[in-house]
Amino acid sequence: MKINPSSLRFHPYILLFVSILSVSVSSIMIKSSDTPTSVAGMYRLYISVILMLPFVPWKTLRTSEMNKKDWSTVFLAGLFLGLHFLCWMESLVYTSVASSMVILSIQPLFVMVGSYFMFRERTSILTVLCLLAALLGSIIIAWGDIGVSREALIGDGLSLLGTILVSAYMLAGQKASRKIDANVYSVIVFFIGGSVMLAYSLLNNIPLIGYDSSDWTYFFLLAVIPTIFGQYIFNLLLKSIGATTVSVGIIGEPVLAIILAYLLLGETISIFQFIGGLVTLLGMGMYFWLRSLDHTNEVHA
Repeated sequence: MKINPSSLRFHPYILLFVSILSVSVSSIMIKSSDTPTSVAGMYRLYISVILMLPFVPWKTLRTSEMNKKDWSTVFLAGLFLGLHFLCWMESLVYTSVASSMVILSIQPLFVMVGSYFMFRERTSILTVLCLLAALLGSIIIAWGDIGVSREALIGDGLSLLGTILVSAYMLAGQKASRKIDANVYSVIVFFIGGSVMLAYSLLNNIPLIGYDSSDWTYFFLLAVIPTIFGQYIFNLLLKSIGATTVSVGIIGEPVLAIILAYLLLGETISIFQFIGGLVTLLGMGMYFWLRSLDHTNEVHA
């Protein structure tokens, strides 16, 4: 996909870095709290909706070309987002931040395949090799966590399911972004995603009230940092750089999460994580360099 930064105040890659850094914080916050994951996820999205509502240009819907099929795509995107948060946040209960985040980094492969079939987006061999190098780094990082325990395997399975769901969410978002404003889209899918977790909490008799002020601070911070500065920016970038490039950027999330887990949670960094992190960053750097060259060639063509 051709990079189109004209509608953004900052370069897409700067916004992508900010969003990745913001989302990386979420795993640390979730790991540090003992509140039910479905409740935390629900309030995370609902509070985000409340904060974003004053900035939503609802009038743009009058001039949009959205049909029933497009609205179905938006609804599915919200459903995928809610289910993703349920699976991924719950995975952190069973496995380490590093292992869960590394499995999430497989996302670009799913998105790349989906982009080819849905949007006929082709990717050069060199670009694919760079992505695979970054993915290899993620595998090296996770090596020490593979098969540690039954609980870890459960967590890894939930993380994998969450990865498939968020890949579908990204692809649905790229499709919808062609016809709907990113602010409108984000508020709608956040609300639907929050409602998915509300339904899950009600079905499992999980209390929705009675939480401490510190928990509400946690919910608010989850809404502001990884959701508005993370997920919302991802949605904003889908139209300009595409789901594949956004997903490749997310590969760097495990590296940042591991560093933050070391600094804030006292988790150790193994030699596998150190070497894998370097390989991941090298692969990502080469990928974005090639993408920049492609964009330069398109401009001068």
